[in-house]
Amino acid sequence: MKMEKLLKSLSIYDILQKAEQGERLNFADGVRLFKSNDILPIGHIANIVREQKNGNTAYYITNRHINYSNICKNRCKFCAFSRDKEESGSYEMDMGEILEKAVAAVEEGATELHIVGGLHPDIPFGFYIKMLREIHESCPDIHIQAFTAVEIEHLSQIARLSVHQTLKELKEAGLGSLPGGGAEVFSPKIREQLCPEKLSGDGWLQVMREAHTLGLRSNATMLYGHVETHEDRINHLIKLRELQDETGGFMSFIPLAFHPKNTELSNRSSTTAMLDLKVISISRLMLDNFDHIKAFWIMLGIKLSQVSLSFGVDDIDGTVQEEKITHAAGAETPEALSVREIIKLIKEAGREPVERDTLYNPVRRKQRDVMLQKA
Repeated sequence: MKMEKLLKSLSIYDILQKAEQGERLNFADGVRLFKSNDILPIGHIANIVREQKNGNTAYYITNRHINYSNICKNRCKFCAFSRDKEESGSYEMDMGEILEKAVAAVEEGATELHIVGGLHPDIPFGFYIKMLREIHESCPDIHIQAFTAVEIEHLSQIARLSVHQTLKELKEAGLGSLPGGGAEVFSPKIREQLCPEKLSGDGWLQVMREAHTLGLRSNATMLYGHVETHEDRINHLIKLRELQDETGGFMSFIPLAFHPKNTELSNRSSTTAMLDLKVISISRLMLDNFDHIKAFWIMLGIKLSQVSLSFGVDDIDGTVQEEKITHAAGAETPEALSVREIIKLIKEAGREPVERDTLYNPVRRKQRDVMLQKA
């Protein structure tokens, strides 16, 4: 009764009531939520929506990241990972190194490889096809989630193929799904300011549309906390929602907190916990047709990721292993978490941990079941 009385006293009560009743929020609703500082009531309703969709479950995955190269022809101002080819710190893995990491991931129990890199100007399309085929042959049971929409568009240029044909050939070679990176913020004005050479927001959406048409599922992201406005964020979320209405191909939405260290925006502050929880909660309310909201603990931090499980999040990603992109921008989180650590933080948050595969099918393991009981 106290919470109901509090909610009714708020200027955003009408919006929260709509969300709780399953009505779609509009652009003005989203902007009003971002302008409000009532994070606990917003989070409360986001948690209700989260539990309506996923109950008390909190998902995680046993996975490994492989960043095959940081050499990139685009030098986005918010990126600390990319390098020019001759620049100090640049690298590219050969096939042997990539396969070694893939096989090691399988031995460690991973069900997913997450493979992304820079837009390398010289690596031929055949290398990517060979990489997928050899991983698939060496590790036939692992799911390969690889190449952002930006990378796909780059590969289509290298291969001199349409995006559709490029995706088709990658899928035939072993590609299982696409990650959600490269979306940043769709606003043309922001992209012109921060990443003028990057694939446009509409281009990103079109690549995902083509992928979904071919039966390739994907994730979606938004990079926030740099120079974007409330309006930019809501416009971004609505565009994602519209494509999901059209294709149903997105599995999860992952808000990505901007890390300024070692970027051209290093004079800006990191995101606050208030903003992080607000973005997560409002995303849960706006994206009514997304089943899952993921907290990428690498960017958000372990403790806040744990809190986010009560603010709309039902997935905290996974073991990760050897993440390079966010750590290049000064992330102070570990480069990996053990399954035991993940289970512990989920259970401490009062949620039920469920290991999933990439497509959100539960993964059952006898050893894991024992670990769950002991955590």
